Amino acid sequence: MENNDVNITIIDRDGVTHQIEAPTDMAMNLMEVVRSYELAPEGTIGVCGGMAMCASCQCYVKSNHELPEMQDDEEAMLSEAFYVKDNSRLGCQIHITPELEGLEVELAPES
Repeated sequence: MENNDVNITIIDRDGVTHQIEAPTDMAMNLMEVVRSYELAPEGTIGVCGGMAMCASCQCYVKSNHELPEMQDDEEAMLSEAFYVKDNSRLGCQIHITPELEGLEVELAPES
């Protein structure tokens, strides 16, 4: 059976590094992966359910991955969010694909 997982490094809000495997065949996004591995306390991430309507899943992309272009709603949300950096993205808008092998992200502080 083919392994459809990619290896991702997630640095949580306490600065702890987690090496995890995320499935590419379940149409998951990064925010859902963080939730399923419980890398952020319940109720502090993905508050809007992945609609790009809150910034609770904001993360900083630390690796040099070519990510899909930001859509308007994600851009608008990040323009109002706290702790935004040049490499900020909403986790719910990053879909787990084979291209993300080796991705490294850091969860933004809770706002």
